Amino acid sequence: MQFPLQSFIAVSAANPWTYVLFGVVGFAFGFTLEMSGFGNSAKLAAQFYFKELTVLKVMFTAIVTAMVLLFGAVGLGILDFSQVWVNTTYIASGVLGGLIMGVGFIVGGFCPTTSLASASTGKIDGMMFMLGGFVGAFLFGETEQYFTQWYNNAGYLGRLTLDQVFHLPVGVVVLLIVLMALFMFWGSEQLERIIGKKDMSHEPKLRLVGAGALVAVALAVVFIGQPSLDSRYVKLTFTRTVNGEQVAYTADQMLEKRLVFISPAEAFKAQYNQSMNPIYLDVRSEADYNLYHIQDAVNVPLDRLTEVIPTLLSEPPANSVFIVMSNDETAAVKAWKTLSASSVPNVYILEGGVNNWIAFFGKDDPQFQPNLNAGDDQLKYTFTAALGAGYKSCSPSPIEYEKLTFAQKIVLQLKRDKSGGGCG
Repeated sequence: MQFPLQSFIAVSAANPWTYVLFGVVGFAFGFTLEMSGFGNSAKLAAQFYFKELTVLKVMFTAIVTAMVLLFGAVGLGILDFSQVWVNTTYIASGVLGGLIMGVGFIVGGFCPTTSLASASTGKIDGMMFMLGGFVGAFLFGETEQYFTQWYNNAGYLGRLTLDQVFHLPVGVVVLLIVLMALFMFWGSEQLERIIGKKDMSHEPKLRLVGAGALVAVALAVVFIGQPSLDSRYVKLTFTRTVNGEQVAYTADQMLEKRLVFISPAEAFKAQYNQSMNPIYLDVRSEADYNLYHIQDAVNVPLDRLTEVIPTLLSEPPANSVFIVMSNDETAAVKAWKTLSASSVPNVYILEGGVNNWIAFFGKDDPQFQPNLNAGDDQLKYTFTAALGAGYKSCSPSPIEYEKLTFAQKIVLQLKRDKSGGGCG
């Protein structure tokens, strides 16, 4: 099942109603900000003095509401969370940026988005803050080259979510965050009453109903759980062009028809295809990898494959093609199923595995001797030494094999653009 707005948004250029939707959402967002007092710098700054904590309550309400609905949709199979862009985590630059924004918030009274809300209503302080934000963004763009290494690498943790940090089920994390938010709501009201001398007797009782609804939905997320890789795999579909028509295949059909198995020749030629960025994933044991592996192949043993999936989803360029390999095909097929079910795009299997690669590119190399006792998915050759990628066939000569012919199987599917969000 697709997210209901996915196809609607994807054709924005051809569907003018998409822009109407964006306009309505933008109007509602701006109206809510202004109605909540987010265009008033005095009210925004008052939260730092614990006198007026509307900002905290509105923002956390938005966060937990979006969170429970998001993961509820994921649990019901309506939405694939791996396709939702999650801002990558940079500890060092994140901490520094948070300090700069925090100081700017308390001094100026706005964050970037609230300054836009204020400026739109004609407030001069909001306009000046917004102008300052544009100047700051310009200066950052002009000077980023001088600290790009630190900015992009210091404290980099990739796509990281709280369930990964605490090793807890997603539903449990959702429930804990909802409970934390409700505690903060209660605490903020006590601070407003004690420090801000605010009369809380007129606060609407409906907020208690909303709190109960959030807890109920969070509990539902816990009980529904998140879809397993197996259930996601069963729902996978792929499209291929056959005789000029688009044909849909299930994942099992892709394997049965060997549409995702690419020959050693195609895997080799992919290195010199400027339209794609091949990434070789060697899912064998470290011992086999150290004996022999294709040059530039990255060793990710099958039992650790899920650890790198967040990185594969967020980091490589959009034109990346992942070529998984084992000694034969057994482990590689399992890896393909795992990666495909996790929505990693453009995943293919090296046909016949490393054994077939050696048979194709190293068949005349006297350093390889047949291993007659090899079982399924084991190396069918013995080696004079564990040279890793040091054998000639690990990196075949592009001149010697310039005129290779093969049946092309790789069909490059470009990922959608990444986008971020948040108050800034």
